[in-house]
Amino acid sequence: MQYTHDTKQAGEYALEALARLKKEALAATPDNYELWYVYYSGQSPEVTRAIDVLVANKQKITEERCKELFQRFLSESRNEETIRRAGDQINATIKNVSGVVKDVKSATSEYNGRLGNVSEKIADVKDPTELKKLLSTIMFDTKTMLEQNVRLEEQLDKSSHVMEELQRDLENVRREALTDGLTAIANRKAFDAEIKRIASEADAGNTVFTLLLLDIDHFKTFNDNYGHQVGDQVLRLVARTLTDGVKGRDIAARYGGEEFAILLPDTGLQAGVVVGNALRKAVATKDVVNRNTGDKLARITISVGVAEYSNKENLSELIERADSALYTAKHNGRNQVAAAPTPGKKQKKEAG
Repeated sequence: MQYTHDTKQAGEYALEALARLKKEALAATPDNYELWYVYYSGQSPEVTRAIDVLVANKQKITEERCKELFQRFLSESRNEETIRRAGDQINATIKNVSGVVKDVKSATSEYNGRLGNVSEKIADVKDPTELKKLLSTIMFDTKTMLEQNVRLEEQLDKSSHVMEELQRDLENVRREALTDGLTAIANRKAFDAEIKRIASEADAGNTVFTLLLLDIDHFKTFNDNYGHQVGDQVLRLVARTLTDGVKGRDIAARYGGEEFAILLPDTGLQAGVVVGNALRKAVATKDVVNRNTGDKLARITISVGVAEYSNKENLSELIERADSALYTAKHNGRNQVAAAPTPGKKQKKEAG
């Protein structure tokens, strides 16, 4: 993100940001400082709106909450800047290499021309002094040619290192852009990309896959009773349980808020229900523990909606069917799995 504030403005925003960090008992890390600087400067309407909503709902602003907001709104801008900078470096590197290659190509052409001329002259040389002069010319031209080649090798070596560093930077940016800041699993952006990819593979191979939408039961009440810090702990616990419970090509993602999604390639509805129940039971065995006292606070449960992809189906319709099944599971008492009918298939009644 670009900042264009003058010294006086920047100083005022900095003081407000530092005062807020102290008031909220937050560490004055660069990320936290930038988040609050952006908030008070009004640089990002999204950041301002998100924090104002937290304040309006009387939710405690924790370190984890700040981290999540930074990852969601500011790291993306930073990623865009990193990508832009990488693009500039790549263009500059290509330009430098192209320039050196052009110089070497020109020098090689001239060198070959001189060698041809010298070869013709040597055939007619009878005077040793003249022959020595011609050989001296060849040696000088050869030395110049070797120096040009050394320059090219050095430039290519340097460019190789630059490209390797850029590749690492861009890979880090790509990974961060597809990872949820709070739970460290795939985020909504990653989910959207993966479901399109898996659907395309299913269409091409005439196979199926299953989508699970999972929602933490009574999460708002849980947050109200124990606070957002514990709520964040619950989200991480559920995310870890889900990732531990899926294998191979299966994908677990945070879909939004307290809702998660699982993609099961090459898996039909019946198997999807089995996986959903296994995950539901695994979550139900987890205790939420107060880290300060060690006391058990509560147990958490999840409701699951399962839908099987129908070949060539619009993905929004698949998600709607899974969401409808999730609503059914909630409506029927929570802590259970419900399956959505698959278009064009006869359905067996699913037990949760």
